[in-house]
Amino acid sequence: MARSKRPAGTRNPNGEGSLYYSEYDGYWHARVTVGVLDNGKPDRRHVKRKDEGEARDEYRKLLDEVDKGTVRKKGRPWTVERWLRHWVENIAPLNCRYKTLAGYRTAVYRHLIPGIGTHRLNRIEPEHFEKLYVKMIRSGLKPGTAHQVHRTVRTAFGEAERRGLVMRNGAAIAKAPHVEEEEVEPLDAEEIQRLLAAALRCRNGVRYVVALALGARQGEALGFKWEYLDKKRKTLRVRKALQRQKWQHGCAAPHACGAKYHKVAPCKEGCKRHTRACPPPCPPDCTEHARMCPKRHSGGLVEVDVKSRAGRRTWALPNELFELLMKHEEAQNREREHAGTAWHNGGWIFTQPNGKPLDPRADYGEWRSLLEEAGVREARLHDARHTAATVLLILGVPDRTVMDIMGWSTASMKARYMHVTDEIRRDVASQINGYFWKEN
Repeated sequence: MARSKRPAGTRNPNGEGSLYYSEYDGYWHARVTVGVLDNGKPDRRHVKRKDEGEARDEYRKLLDEVDKGTVRKKGRPWTVERWLRHWVENIAPLNCRYKTLAGYRTAVYRHLIPGIGTHRLNRIEPEHFEKLYVKMIRSGLKPGTAHQVHRTVRTAFGEAERRGLVMRNGAAIAKAPHVEEEEVEPLDAEEIQRLLAAALRCRNGVRYVVALALGARQGEALGFKWEYLDKKRKTLRVRKALQRQKWQHGCAAPHACGAKYHKVAPCKEGCKRHTRACPPPCPPDCTEHARMCPKRHSGGLVEVDVKSRAGRRTWALPNELFELLMKHEEAQNREREHAGTAWHNGGWIFTQPNGKPLDPRADYGEWRSLLEEAGVREARLHDARHTAATVLLILGVPDRTVMDIMGWSTASMKARYMHVTDEIRRDVASQINGYFWKEN
């Protein structure tokens, strides 16, 4: 009977491993207990090599990984695609808001999987990410898109590192694409006055007054209900937001359900159908196009919690703004009477003529029309929030109060939303003038 020969000094002092030669099969064997399996049994790793030196190297490598706590888990090696799919479908949804998750999914399925999905998870290098970013930008995509992809993969690989699937987060080491921050110029006092005057002449105009005066986010403003308004105290609570979400398939075969809507070939050169970058062809297992599903669910305009805990706040309304809301309520009551049974009783403050809530796209269109009517330069709807924050800066409102009004979690948001305007510069110049050149 063949016996195994064990070289002296090859057993781990704690009994966690051993290296020996077996005459039975002619191989050197290294065995190391690296931990405990999910079922509570010891996790024993075994490697065998013909060459003694190679066996010793593998043996020492396993012992070193045990000491450092970097032992890879058992099972089929993860590819980047397999991990990203698992992360975005099973891990990220546990603590991500809808829009964040939607951004993750776009980055994963549209850019990361087609670009680097076939790599082994534990063998991908920072250079692979950087080459992907360069390729994206050269294809005509904006650096901001590549930066969003970078943030997504950095988060996904950070989770893989915490779980011991990779020894280091290569995405965190990779250089992120440089993105120039868009310069925001808040509306000045004259522009605000023209907008307020124009808003009083249009339906739902007070909705934009709230944005300019109090810095309400779009979703917050569209989600206002009359029950949040305390007429006695003249306060308005912010608790919910309205958000457009993608429809989900309710059928058993999502790919087949959307078969006739799948894009099978890239757009031809010079495509005029798409105003933005042309979308790529659908993947072979595409399960999109749920809006066409007869059993679709969970989509459309959805009421969600506000962005953060700090976002749940209560405003004390200026008297003028409160009066505008009262006049708006009177106008809405007349619309309700005119609509009769066609009116949808959702309790929304700002509605369509039939009582349904406003769609974010239509709301943005109304904002652009308002700018044109008032003769004010082009500005994003979110610039109204920047304007409200800057007005608070001009008024010298204390930081803590500013944070409460704007719904900020940290004071660092001031740097993003508060801007030095010409009015502030002129005021500072006047103060300097009075200090240096005092009248005798």
